[in-house]
Amino acid sequence: MIWIIIAVVVVVLLVGFFVIGFNKLRKADVAAEEALGGIDVQLTRRAELIPNLVQTVKGYAIHEREVFEEITRARAGVQAAAAGDSVPAKAAADAELSQALVRLNAVAEAYPDLKANTNFLDLQKQLATTEDQIAFARQYYNDATRELNESVRTIPWMFFSGVAGVKEREFYDAPTEHTAAPGVEF
Repeated sequence: MIWIIIAVVVVVLLVGFFVIGFNKLRKADVAAEEALGGIDVQLTRRAELIPNLVQTVKGYAIHEREVFEEITRARAGVQAAAAGDSVPAKAAADAELSQALVRLNAVAEAYPDLKANTNFLDLQKQLATTEDQIAFARQYYNDATRELNESVRTIPWMFFSGVAGVKEREFYDAPTEHTAAPGVEF
């Protein structure tokens, strides 16, 4: 009789441990997915601000067509990447748009009247705030990914990863070729 009680207690404990492990991994995976969605929200916000900034700058810098075309291509890339699930594609599109914005800001520097324009200053402020939010969203995603990856790689949770359908995620890293500031010539 005592062995039956011990067996039942052991089975209940094992089932409880399985449920805890399964739920821990699923919650960590959902948190990482949510964090990746946060990056998408901020990248989309930035992409939506870009046309307003471009229109403001265009009035002053009519002949800087190449910069505007680069921004349009980069913005389209961010929107396409935001629709997908590839973290490297999101990072590459983000880096490309960041580089295009650096070039746009360099163009804006060449026009003193533009730098005093209220619309331009407001858009610059909004973009700066958005860049801070993107940086926070990237860090939040990487923290959630680290937590998930640690669980998937360590005992005992690693034994539940297959059953829970959870696997390691990639960290959000901007490609190294996009980290250098571009040169701008007038």
